[in-house]
Amino acid sequence: MAAPKAVTCRVRAVRTSKRADKSSPASPQKFMERMPSEILIKILSYLDASALFSISHVNKLFYQLANDNALWNKIYIAEFVRSKKQKPKCIDELLLKMATVEVQDLPAGYWKWLCFRTAAACDMNKWKRHLELISCHTGLPSQTERVLRNLHVTWELTVSDKSGQEGTHELSWSLFCETSVTLCWSGGGGLPNYQQFSTLQLHGVRRIALNCPGLKKPGCRSLMLKLDVQTLTKSAQVIGQDQLVELKLLQPGIIIGVWRDQRSVAFVMFILHVHRLVERSIRGSSDCPYVEPTIKPPFDDIDPEYGLHGYQLHIVLHDTVREIMSGSFSQLFCRRTQICDGLIQLTAISRTDLSQHTPLSGNITLPWRCDALQGTVQNCCIMNLTLLDEFKKPFWCVSSPVSTEQEKTPVSYDYDGEHFLIHYQDSGGQVKMRLVWMEEQRQFFLISLVVYVTVRKVNKHFSRDY
Repeated sequence: MAAPKAVTCRVRAVRTSKRADKSSPASPQKFMERMPSEILIKILSYLDASALFSISHVNKLFYQLANDNALWNKIYIAEFVRSKKQKPKCIDELLLKMATVEVQDLPAGYWKWLCFRTAAACDMNKWKRHLELISCHTGLPSQTERVLRNLHVTWELTVSDKSGQEGTHELSWSLFCETSVTLCWSGGGGLPNYQQFSTLQLHGVRRIALNCPGLKKPGCRSLMLKLDVQTLTKSAQVIGQDQLVELKLLQPGIIIGVWRDQRSVAFVMFILHVHRLVERSIRGSSDCPYVEPTIKPPFDDIDPEYGLHGYQLHIVLHDTVREIMSGSFSQLFCRRTQICDGLIQLTAISRTDLSQHTPLSGNITLPWRCDALQGTVQNCCIMNLTLLDEFKKPFWCVSSPVSTEQEKTPVSYDYDGEHFLIHYQDSGGQVKMRLVWMEEQRQFFLISLVVYVTVRKVNKHFSRDY
């Protein structure tokens, strides 16, 4: 006897549901989603800031729950109120304004943002005193690298092409020197063709110290520099090349390595001077990390005999691996007769004084590395210059790649080797370094170093800072 049609359909439905139950058991995620939000909030309340931030990346539900103001208000009280950590005045003023506002009346994530901002400000208070330790050689804070690392500061490069597409790139590698930091972003197929570059933006990024491996930590971006590459490429200077790449100097401190056979970008390199680097990298924050002392100047910096006097120069030549030369020169002066064509001449090494001539500890080269490839460009290096005025205050700071050119006629007949010139120039002045290659010693000697400062730079410096 045939079974009724309704019974047959019911049996098939039961079998189908059993097969479905075996093939797709209820996932823990769906189980959690069915739980009341009050219970989930209670569970999340046992997490610290790092764990709470990490769980916000699970899905949309946990992102919303992990931004709950009550959770972060509890963390804030535990971290900054009960522990009595010293908070900046701007944070205390903000808390007073919020005293009459209910926690849940604020936008979601507000207390999370306040926790991160207060943590960053407390770290700044902790480390900014280290910037008061000034080097007697450079006139600059001697702990800049340490402060930047402990404040978790890094840098990002944002590149846009002519079509308007924009991409942000993480730093590939960095190298700290005594008075500069070299930053490099490798192409790896992520950078547009050199001809398609439109703008470059350099951002300083300060990350919050959270223990969340594998996740990008929250932070604040500060725009340090924005360049119109299309305009700069018209006057870009090729400062060197090897078999693989060609180095194009967009402007002082910025070079683009271009693959010679493809014209695509191998890397972008920035060289930043450390003068006020902490402040420039986190200028989006509310606190100023380094304030130079105010020194009352004399009525007139120019006396009857000298145009400028008491100046101090610190100069470093290095590549991306090692230091080539470093020297400090004090009590530099310029006579009135040496002020010519709007330039003030300060001589650190005279070509006629053989006792001042100094050997270099390496060749003039600029090694580079990009993904799995690397090379070395000859006759190029990086120059860091720090000129201090008579009050030991930074007056002119330069960090930029430079190149050597062979001179047709020797400038000194005391040496038989080939003579070379390093010539740097910007709106602030010029630097001329003359070297001679001694074949017997297989070594360069620096036989002349002269700095030319523009009169406009001097007037602007004293009118602004004093």
